[in-house]
Amino acid sequence: MAASERGHHRNVPSYADSFWFKYVLSVIAAGVAETVTYPLDLTKTRLQIQGELSKQAKKKVPYRGMLQTALGVAREEGALKLWQGLTPAVQRHVVYSGCRMGAYEWIRDNVLGREPDGSFPVWKAVCGGLVAGSLGQFIASPTDLVKVQMQMEGRRILEGKPARVRGTWHAFTKILAEGGIRGLWKGWVPNVQRAALVNMGDLATYDSAKRFILGHSSLSDGPIVHSLSSACSGIVAASLGTPADVVKTRIMNQPTDSMGRGTLYSSSIDCLVKTVRKEGVMALYKGFIPIWSRMAPWSLTFWLTYEQVRRLSGTSSF
Repeated sequence: MAASERGHHRNVPSYADSFWFKYVLSVIAAGVAETVTYPLDLTKTRLQIQGELSKQAKKKVPYRGMLQTALGVAREEGALKLWQGLTPAVQRHVVYSGCRMGAYEWIRDNVLGREPDGSFPVWKAVCGGLVAGSLGQFIASPTDLVKVQMQMEGRRILEGKPARVRGTWHAFTKILAEGGIRGLWKGWVPNVQRAALVNMGDLATYDSAKRFILGHSSLSDGPIVHSLSSACSGIVAASLGTPADVVKTRIMNQPTDSMGRGTLYSSSIDCLVKTVRKEGVMALYKGFIPIWSRMAPWSLTFWLTYEQVRRLSGTSSF
């Protein structure tokens, strides 16, 4: 019996394996994972922005370190501020996770194709993850921009700066008014670069690790295998995606001129060079611990939820 089929003897409804049904299931799983782990994402964003472009900040930095940052936000801004920006984050996954998951499976099954023995080579998984992640992130980039800006509002207020946005809709309309349609895709290049690397790590590693475990052990296609596979995908995705995430966050959070152009960096390469020159190479891994600490539980929550809702709805395993 093929490893991928172990434990999956059921009649599959005609709609269960359709693109759109899987799209909805992936959005549900992503929404659960995002809500559970969102405070770690906000903490990571605050860490990446503090001390920007200065190796030794002249002013005292309010928070240093993951735990201190999270506790500082809760103490000085209120515990609920740890979920500030959750709405656009979930909206992002309605597009991003639905597209990336649907695109990956479609590419895997219909474009690249499996080997005659039913296996899916790692190089094909890597290519599928790169393309799927890039596509999903490009479409969802405006919601990511809104999320990053909203995450920084609490800190701006504490620093005595005026608030830029009052809510999700106001953020969208403000960005649109100041930069036009192109303004909504500010920072899309580092955004897509990051998503390509993260999905290469996440989707390719999960898919490959899951099939390796099923093919080389007696474990069935269940929560234990899903948990082990997601643990592998989380660490690989964090290692590949952190430098691009730092660049993406700084590009998207920088102020813009009247033409909607960034005033600190002209491109993602410019941001990369300036960051390394003024803060050192390790600045590219600023926020790695909270990124990994978030990706690990996010990946675990997402894949366990996704595989279970697929099973309960009669959809075949990923």
